[in-house]
Amino acid sequence: MEKVAKFEKVSQERFVADWMEKCGGDEKEALSVYEDLLLPQRATRGSAGYDFKAPCDIVLEAGKTILIPTGIRVKMKENYVLMLFPRSSLGFKYRLQLNNTVGIIDSDYYGAENEGHIFARITNDTNEGKTAVIAKGQGFMQGVFVPFGITIDDNADKERTGGLGSTTK
Repeated sequence: MEKVAKFEKVSQERFVADWMEKCGGDEKEALSVYEDLLLPQRATRGSAGYDFKAPCDIVLEAGKTILIPTGIRVKMKENYVLMLFPRSSLGFKYRLQLNNTVGIIDSDYYGAENEGHIFARITNDTNEGKTAVIAKGQGFMQGVFVPFGITIDDNADKERTGGLGSTTK
């Protein structure tokens, strides 16, 4: 199997700033969350997906949405993309969904101004009124590396600087 990527934590400074902006709390709490972050891993030899672990306990009531700074970035070979999906079991039990349906992390996102910090916005879309409870350290999202091609007449020559939506500005 070809090895195409390496997960890393974003810098402590980046994570603390993003956590406090998106989740509130204080710097001490953000530092504690950062220290406990776990890098995504596959559960078995046959797993395609790398499980992203919850950085804190998450209680998500039916119909509610949460933004999760994962504290993770990924350096990968060119011509690969990391596709993000909710963990299958959470989708099955709660209709847990990523708000962009499938997250796309491009290889050049690693060098973005935000250090390539991967965020997840998830919604508990259950129609049964169930509250999703995800313990700190439990997998909530999975990432799959996929090779891609380009068209013969492709002429993309811009350099990425930002994150979400930056490639169309």
